[in-house]
Amino acid sequence: MDGILSNKANWRIIVPCAALGVTSFWLSQKVMFYFKHKGKTLPPVYSSGIQLPFLGAALQFLSDPLKMAFRAEKECGDIFTVVVFGKRMTFMSGPDAQDAFCKPSDDIFSQQEAYKFSIPLFGEGIVYDADLPKRKTQFKMVTNSLHTTALAQYVPLMLEEAELFFKEWPDEGTIDIYKSFSDLIIRTASRCLMGPEVRGKLFKEVSELYSILDKGCTPISFFAPYLPIPQHRARDKARAQMSKLFAGIMEERRAKGIVGDDALQVFMDAKYADGSQNKPSEVAGLMICLLFAGQHTSSVTSSWTGLYMLRDKKLMERLVEEQKQFTGKMDGASIKSMSLLHACVSEALRMQPPLIFLMRQVLEEQQYKGITIPKDDIVFLSPCLAGRRADVWTKPEQYDPDRFMEPRAEHHKYPHGWLGFGGGRHRCIGENFAYMQIKTIWSYLLRNFEMEAVGDLPKPNYEALVVGPTPPALIKYKRRKTPLC
Repeated sequence: MDGILSNKANWRIIVPCAALGVTSFWLSQKVMFYFKHKGKTLPPVYSSGIQLPFLGAALQFLSDPLKMAFRAEKECGDIFTVVVFGKRMTFMSGPDAQDAFCKPSDDIFSQQEAYKFSIPLFGEGIVYDADLPKRKTQFKMVTNSLHTTALAQYVPLMLEEAELFFKEWPDEGTIDIYKSFSDLIIRTASRCLMGPEVRGKLFKEVSELYSILDKGCTPISFFAPYLPIPQHRARDKARAQMSKLFAGIMEERRAKGIVGDDALQVFMDAKYADGSQNKPSEVAGLMICLLFAGQHTSSVTSSWTGLYMLRDKKLMERLVEEQKQFTGKMDGASIKSMSLLHACVSEALRMQPPLIFLMRQVLEEQQYKGITIPKDDIVFLSPCLAGRRADVWTKPEQYDPDRFMEPRAEHHKYPHGWLGFGGGRHRCIGENFAYMQIKTIWSYLLRNFEMEAVGDLPKPNYEALVVGPTPPALIKYKRRKTPLC
């Protein structure tokens, strides 16, 4: 072969030249940035640990992002910058800095720009690929599917799914709680939000496609969402299949005049300001978005809740007594009134939030306490850092649900001291649904099983963007001969 690319001598010229070109570009960008911000006080740049040209702190960030963030906070203070793959990621930590992150509008701190890596997952025209008016309408659609009346109607469905699921358990044994809850919660989420067609006929197919989509959302996806790796190729194929599946359900409903009482119907019927409606691919994207939000966070948080509270016998006794106060069939009102169980969930969220970082892109240069945050920085807020602040929480390393109950109520000490569901204008709209789902499941377990934790508390697993416990997350259980009530 005589082609230019087959000649080894040519490769010896091309590779060094390419490396020189990349290096020159990288250095020129650094020089331009320096002169543009000369004389300004910028956030201190984290420089400890392994730092490499071009990569920056990438190895630290990808292997254990929280360890890096805690170390940087300790060394640099409440605001600092970490450079990864040439991107400036500026972290804001502490009550004042968290307020400064949560308050600005989207034309200053843009959620859309920071989350563009999600476009291949949710699809074109969905959420972070939509302009602000359309995105607000889509959020309103989701809100309509999770309003208070709907939540009360979902409780019997959640209970029915829980009863069917836990009937399959032997009377006693040891199980991986995270795996079990992941299986259960995708059932409850599909039953409540996706409608009878999915839960009754297509659950296995949707569950498998969701699993593929989930595996296609990795830390590297944040930096290179279109990188042609196997996980991304499988993600794109599954996304197309999910669109086809929902298009079939929509077509059948319209042909038969079926009107469902679920989120799918809300998305089908909703209209934008110009009178247009969601296309099947857009409905699929909204359903994927909703399922990701509901399944991921709920399965992670319900698991951590159990892994913590099962290690405290006195707390478990109090939780059992709380359940005895609500006799008869559980409903939305009784679930909502379980304040101690609610506090246990909140405390698990403080210690192990499923989303360890929230992000925005800076569209306009900002000032914070005399420090300039440059335009185009990605600003990071970490619920994990926020949850371990000694200036906000009493003994922050200790699992103590009473901190969320009166008279202590430590989460009310600062407007954005606790970030279990984010904060500001972008606070999670699925918060009430998550609490209802998690509390319903744990109420059923407390009433019907005796349980205890097995082994040490699992460590967080940072291989995914949504951080759950590293398997196995084991508990031991025994079915009660007579349910509590």
